[in-house]
Amino acid sequence: MARSMWRGAIQWGLVTIPVKLYLATESRSISFNMLHETCLNRIQMRTWCQHEDEQISRGDTVRGYEYAKDQYVVITDEDLAAIPLPTVRSIEVERFVPATPAPDEPPRYVKQTYYVEPEPLGRRAYALFREVLAEKDLVAICKVVIKDREALSSLGSRGPVLVLETLHWPDEIRSFGELDLPDEGTEVKPAERAMAAQLVEPMVGAFDPSDFHDEYRTAVEEMITSKVEGREVATPEEPEVGGAQLADLMAMLEASVRAATAGAPAAKPASAKSAKAAAATAGPATKITAAKAAPTAKSATAKSATAKSATGQKAGVAVPAKASAAKPVPATRTSRSRVREDERALTARERDSREAEAPKVLRRRSA
Repeated sequence: MARSMWRGAIQWGLVTIPVKLYLATESRSISFNMLHETCLNRIQMRTWCQHEDEQISRGDTVRGYEYAKDQYVVITDEDLAAIPLPTVRSIEVERFVPATPAPDEPPRYVKQTYYVEPEPLGRRAYALFREVLAEKDLVAICKVVIKDREALSSLGSRGPVLVLETLHWPDEIRSFGELDLPDEGTEVKPAERAMAAQLVEPMVGAFDPSDFHDEYRTAVEEMITSKVEGREVATPEEPEVGGAQLADLMAMLEASVRAATAGAPAAKPASAKSAKAAAATAGPATKITAAKAAPTAKSATAKSATAKSATGQKAGVAVPAKASAAKPVPATRTSRSRVREDERALTARERDSREAEAPKVLRRRSA
């Protein structure tokens, strides 16, 4: 565990529980350094005084508050530490509320989460406070000063540890009144509602954080590794975004339900009209293809039969009648190659017949 970032006490009535706070979360995001584009060396962010036009060190700076245009008052660490507030070094319990907010209760927007660890002298009181909160299913609403700011917070039991969550103050929460939201009376068709409920049912389950992973961070890490190793970085296909995909809500819901039931990712149909059109044209398209193929086969067979008959007349060779009545062969790559082989065979036969005919012609001329 890292070093504690705050030390103080939980103030529960007249009971004081000395504790320490530790950050419950840590950032795992990938950080980058800023480089000079020409030489690819790191740059430095220097502290510069505009008034004296010179660089200064961090140790030469102080904290100031601008109370008027270009007018500042200096605030030191001693000034902040001397503020007469009980929450500077204590977590003041103000109220106990149900751990699960009621539906009509304002939401609790969490800023940061901390683990609370007791000091050796406060272990018994810590355990007592933790057990009471767990049995009553309550959290304590508290106020505490962390990093020069007083924070509204909730303190609750989570297994063996007390967890402090700092919350946003009410004036820090923005109103959603300016958002363009659908009215509560927006028409929803019963069939769409039923299909949406079917889509929700197979996806209901317990929340297990280990089931979810930061795929973006993994992809960035793989991209960095590829660039370091000199490999080409694969560019993912951009998902199609447009009104066509959202044209028919019912078609989208039906496809999602089928995919969720089958355990496969949902296919995104363009619209119900296009899906129906594709289904309707699937059969005729096959027939048209077959019809186009048949004339091609007939023409190829007819050419072959004509060539055979012509060769037979010229060379005095009788062509079997069965060849002219051959059945049409589908115009595939194999049938075309057979036609070419037949033509080559006929050409060779014709050449042989001509060579055989030549001596007869010479004898007639000599006679």
